[in-house]
Amino acid sequence: MLTLTPAQNKYLPYVLAVALFMQILDATILNTALPQMALALDESPLKMQWAVISYALTLAIFIPISGFLADKYGTRRVFLSAIVIFCIGSLLCAMASTLNFLVASRVIQGIGGAMMTPVGRLILVKSYPRNQLLTVMNFAVIPALVAPLVGPLLGGYLVQYASWHWIFLINIPMGVVGFVIGKKLIPALFGDKQSLDWVGFGLFALGACALTLAVEMGSKVGHGYNALLLAAASIGFLLAYVWHAKRHVAPLFSLTLFNVPTFRIGITGNLSTRIGISAVPFLLPLLLQVVFEYTPSQAGWLLAPIAVGALGIKPFVSKIIQRYSYRVVLVYNTLILGLLIIVLGQFSDAAQWPWMIPVLIVIGVCNSIQFSAMNTITIGDLQGAQTSSGNSLMAVNQQMAIGLGIAFGAALLNLLRDRFQVDTLLAFQVTYWILGGFTILSGLGFLRLKPEDGRGLY
Repeated sequence: MLTLTPAQNKYLPYVLAVALFMQILDATILNTALPQMALALDESPLKMQWAVISYALTLAIFIPISGFLADKYGTRRVFLSAIVIFCIGSLLCAMASTLNFLVASRVIQGIGGAMMTPVGRLILVKSYPRNQLLTVMNFAVIPALVAPLVGPLLGGYLVQYASWHWIFLINIPMGVVGFVIGKKLIPALFGDKQSLDWVGFGLFALGACALTLAVEMGSKVGHGYNALLLAAASIGFLLAYVWHAKRHVAPLFSLTLFNVPTFRIGITGNLSTRIGISAVPFLLPLLLQVVFEYTPSQAGWLLAPIAVGALGIKPFVSKIIQRYSYRVVLVYNTLILGLLIIVLGQFSDAAQWPWMIPVLIVIGVCNSIQFSAMNTITIGDLQGAQTSSGNSLMAVNQQMAIGLGIAFGAALLNLLRDRFQVDTLLAFQVTYWILGGFTILSGLGFLRLKPEDGRGLY
């Protein structure tokens, strides 16, 4: 075990805390700003989804190589480089004058983010003894709980009273702080210099990109054939990865992970249920601002109850799961989430906001329970080297679900408006109904869990 200096032992968790806050704030601050950004970039507010999808997709693609880079080049060099890349991407985003330039800049941000948080966690795991790790990690992830509450509010006020550029420029001073304290505190840790499965990485990346593009392309009039080609290409790349992984000594993600029943059920449930859940924070600010004509700050305040609910239930999640079991909690919680998403589709007037608040609080509560339960049951039964690989695949899976959820929600919305000429409010309502129904159906997959699954994780 590495021997830390007194300063490192005390302040090293702050480095990950700053990085986590910066990354999650960036992911949540954008949603309330999209309509104003669309006006500045001369785009439709309902077609700004790639500003969010490009970031999530880049994270999903590059997270798997972060550990390899840290082992080869050292945690200190990779982490500091990640902060620099993230800040450069943020600066380029603020300079964007077109949507295409913004999307390209978000990709650069995503490359930095994909290395920043996973390597930060790796530094703490390698630097502290196991009996201190839970305390250290709990402190370091506090910003991950606070940022979703601050992000929508800050984004709303910045675009309303300053300009949308500041939602990206705000990352620069935080990045400077993270870089300065990181340079002083982060140890240079190296790992076993194993070769990376570059072929598997390429096949997986191409499959993920093609799938997301297929969902997006399917919503555009006259592009149905292209969407089918992209979907077929995605299936082809992913099948090629399976063929490759069966023959490779150390594949990017081992297929033996799927021999563990709880991992197989958890990872598929993570993907399917998050699609509907991930679309809500993207669609709700658009509904509030584009249809109900709320100001960005008002929209930010109405997103805050989701984070309040998630924070409030955190101390009780373990007790709820212990009382009712993973199977019962995930089946019923997913059902409730799906019904709540459908309820969001019933709102048709800006004056109904008082009724929206309790619905959004309960959505936050259910989100917190859902994510905690899914994440722990997914990796809980993995052993040895499987744990690291499974945890990496789960992180990739989560980012893929966010990207697909936003792409799916935006595709439904634009398909209804552009192809079927549906009124904008009705298009939002139908989109919520479909997403809610999809979420309810996805929860049926958790019926495959056994009542005793996960009991050793309490």
